[in-house]
Amino acid sequence: MNKLKNLITQFITAMQKRPGLLAVMAFCSGVASYVMVDRKESFSQVIAIVLLISWLWLIIDNWLREKVEERFGVAVSPNVMRFALQMVQQESLFFALPFFLAVTQWDHPQSIFTSLIVLCAVVSVIDPLYYKKLATNRTLFTVFHNFALFVVLLVTLPILLNLTTSQSLVIALITGVIVTLPSLKNLMPNARWWRFPILVLILCAFSASVWQLRSFVPPAALRLTDITLAHEVDLQHKKPVGSIETLDLHTLHREGLYSWTAVKAPRGLNEKIFHVWIHNKKEVDRITLNINGGREQGYRAWSHKVNFPKNALGKWQVKVVTESGQLIGLAKFNVTY
Repeated sequence: MNKLKNLITQFITAMQKRPGLLAVMAFCSGVASYVMVDRKESFSQVIAIVLLISWLWLIIDNWLREKVEERFGVAVSPNVMRFALQMVQQESLFFALPFFLAVTQWDHPQSIFTSLIVLCAVVSVIDPLYYKKLATNRTLFTVFHNFALFVVLLVTLPILLNLTTSQSLVIALITGVIVTLPSLKNLMPNARWWRFPILVLILCAFSASVWQLRSFVPPAALRLTDITLAHEVDLQHKKPVGSIETLDLHTLHREGLYSWTAVKAPRGLNEKIFHVWIHNKKEVDRITLNINGGREQGYRAWSHKVNFPKNALGKWQVKVVTESGQLIGLAKFNVTY
């Protein structure tokens, strides 16, 4: 036991002396996790379980240290707990970050959500910010840890349980509320009893607001590998024939237009997506498609639109969105005389 304690102490001391090394290790670990999950999806289960355990750890921090000292006679420093939580948060954020970077449309409001993940990941590896500003503020620290849990669940739930993007978002929000409830008493230890239900209502209202802004959250488990607009699709090979960015009004009405997409999803996932046709910023059509996960190059699906408005001149977009309105990707084309 003493040897294990000494090894842990030496490791923590070494990492605290070299915070830059810890940051590099967290980044490399996150990238390695992304690659391993991309090849073996069940690996994400380990990440999710570790993060959930760390939440329990956060809640019973003081009680756990007392029990360890009582049972084994080893005094566990609070710094050890904080250091372990920091590593879990770093691993979680850097694990989820590549998934969100791969799907984020940077000219869309969802870039705000991904930028927030980047900011949290950076804070987690800068010790002066993390320990002096974040860790000392119990409320801020709880929100930070809850956010790390939220983003990991958005990635892991579709992979582990084959849940759709919408289902994963709902469960992640509900889980965030549930795991935060035990921490409310610690956040306001001397508060009157009636403040607790008010805080619960505020927490639920906040989650409902996130749901209303769900289009800002990139669908981390889905990735648009290709989108092409064409007049024809090779049905035998399931590929578009040619690619169109500009066409004239007469040709559009005569031949119509195919929107061909390839969306990569986890194996076993059945997801409903939509091709949303937009003319001059106004939605004119929404076509439902069902995709199945597991194909490396993405599940190939297409929609064929022929009923264009008489005055179809101008700028067009075809957005690929989830059932809950989260943007997967888009294509643009112009119609001229």
